[in-house]
Amino acid sequence: MTTQGERTPTPGEGQDGRAGLRTGGGAEDTPAAGSAGTARRRGPRLTPRRAVGWVVVAVVVVAGGWVITRPTPGDYIPGLGPSKADSTRTPPVVGTPPPTTDPEGLNADNLFPAQRPVEAIGYKARRNGIRQGKDCGEVLQDRTQELLKDSGCQAYLTVSFTGVDHPVLSSVTLLRFADQSTAARAADTLRVKPGAVAFILADTAFAPAQSGGGKPGGEPRIEAVGHYVTVTSSRAGDARPTGSGSPGAPGATTPTSSSSATGSGESNLDEATRALSYAAGQPFVWM
Repeated sequence: MTTQGERTPTPGEGQDGRAGLRTGGGAEDTPAAGSAGTARRRGPRLTPRRAVGWVVVAVVVVAGGWVITRPTPGDYIPGLGPSKADSTRTPPVVGTPPPTTDPEGLNADNLFPAQRPVEAIGYKARRNGIRQGKDCGEVLQDRTQELLKDSGCQAYLTVSFTGVDHPVLSSVTLLRFADQSTAARAADTLRVKPGAVAFILADTAFAPAQSGGGKPGGEPRIEAVGHYVTVTSSRAGDARPTGSGSPGAPGATTPTSSSSATGSGESNLDEATRALSYAAGQPFVWM
């Protein structure tokens, strides 16, 4: 019995008028409601087309990362390559480079990459022209002396450098021998005549020998390092020789003189010689 204004509760409703859970046969509806909620939580179903799309995206990302991070010798930033300006200025090379398979080959690109400045003991320089070969007599200022004829020298590499912060030219010659004792004897022979090894300029031409017994470029440093000998010397000037002679002719060109050759200029020459001699010998310390 109900009073006026009240509604008779229907089966399945609670006292508050909302539908409640039914027992008995009504319990069959409960799993269906739970399944619908679970389906809503799972999100969209993974279809074959969607799976293929994700695989393609992953392959593109991996390939792009490999291209960017793959290093290239001489790059300023690994994977991005040298700058356009540097790639168009290839230093001149005279002679035949050794095969890259030779672990002890005097290969300038391995020792002194063209796009990467050499930096040692606070001094920085860029590589210029290169002379290389197996006839070590080619490095002598006066080839009639034949100082290296029976020395056991197997190959040579001569590289020209220009100071980045100073108007200094440097010439570095590396000589390879069969063993340390042979290299030491050759170094002693060259020290007797320190100006015997020719100085090359940026265009690979030989500079004239120093005259008058003076040393405007300082004494060369001659070091035996392992079974190698390094000969390093520096002169005042810039990267543009004033002459126009053909490369390979001794005395064909001379470097532009600089007022910095006196006072602090001589300390710059000594600094360049010491730094490049150190840089040239480092790869051979343990050989």
